[in-house]
Amino acid sequence: MAQDINVPKYKMSPATKTVVWVCALVGLLTFLFGIYNNPERVWYSYLTSFFYFTSLSLCGLFFVAINHITNAGWSVNLRRVPEAFTAFLPYVLVGAIVLIIGADFIYPWLNPEIVAVDTLIQKKVSYLNEGFFIFRVIAFILLWLLFAKKIVGNSLKQDETGDVNLTHKNLALSVGFIVVFALSYSLFSVDTLMSVDPHWFSTIFGVYAFAGLFQSGLAMMILFILALKAGYLKSFINDDHIHDMGKFLFGFTIFYAYIAFSQYLLIWYANLPEETIFYIHRSHGGWEWVSLSLLFGKFIIPFLALAPAWAKKKAGHLKVVCVWVLIMQYVDFYWLVYPNLHTNTNGMFPETPIFNFYEIGIFLGFLGLFLFAVNKFLEKNSLIPIKDPRLHESMHHHL
Repeated sequence: MAQDINVPKYKMSPATKTVVWVCALVGLLTFLFGIYNNPERVWYSYLTSFFYFTSLSLCGLFFVAINHITNAGWSVNLRRVPEAFTAFLPYVLVGAIVLIIGADFIYPWLNPEIVAVDTLIQKKVSYLNEGFFIFRVIAFILLWLLFAKKIVGNSLKQDETGDVNLTHKNLALSVGFIVVFALSYSLFSVDTLMSVDPHWFSTIFGVYAFAGLFQSGLAMMILFILALKAGYLKSFINDDHIHDMGKFLFGFTIFYAYIAFSQYLLIWYANLPEETIFYIHRSHGGWEWVSLSLLFGKFIIPFLALAPAWAKKKAGHLKVVCVWVLIMQYVDFYWLVYPNLHTNTNGMFPETPIFNFYEIGIFLGFLGLFLFAVNKFLEKNSLIPIKDPRLHESMHHHL
């Protein structure tokens, strides 16, 4: 059957190339300007965007693994998009090294003077120390890279050989990845995000981060899939594929709300000062409006926008919802990181949330690198897995 399929060869458009390089250049210039003029602010912005795009890349691998484990046939025609997201993981490794260089500006537990007078941090020093932090962050990313190389590599190899055993190998690899991912991403989110405030802790913070990862990752996947459906893959992707992806996004919008409420409820009910301080920081000085924006922007608005069946099929409507979800995911990570910006240096809360060209510029820089990595992957490889044994099922997928 593979010989009967003529898959168009993807080519990055000149407009896309221009956007990629302009975004990357803006990001680099913003970062360099900020390093000399406002280093702490620029490192906070860097951390926010770094974690944002790391999560998008990992969501691609997670989605691929879940579909292998469940032997899903419907999604085969869509699989190259999430596989392409993993092409950003090498940039994540480089980005982590850069983050480590600026870690002193972000994490107060790296400051010996603060640790010397803070008994709470002293109790956590066996875990929160520079050497162990670097080891964990690099080790986690290397593990993700290894699984991505194996799982995506087998998928690409099957395009050439048609070996069905590669599908079985990816099933086993995907099971292993899910186990590793559950632990490593939870700890990675604790290390890079939660430890910005080393006094605070949440037992389900890793699950909260994952909920955002999958909601935003699905939104980004849908945008790429819709773009390909409108052109290169219009004969391979139908409305039912889009409907299924829309249902995924709708479901994980509800899942995010459930986890966010659960975290709040657990902390409110326990009423421990080292936990409640997180929400106290985010209910004063203008941060209460950011907190409310997450309730409406990450749950109520997308929930209502995706509830009707037609909303999960109509391309124009779905694009708007996906862009909205991606914007709100950045707001979510911003809300997690930025209230600590002043509290870590002078013990005071920022009067109002700060957002200007530092945040926009560095986000655009990461966006440019992400688009470059994904588009290059799609250029080098077939847009669909042409010799996957479940391809026929995906080609004729109907609800």
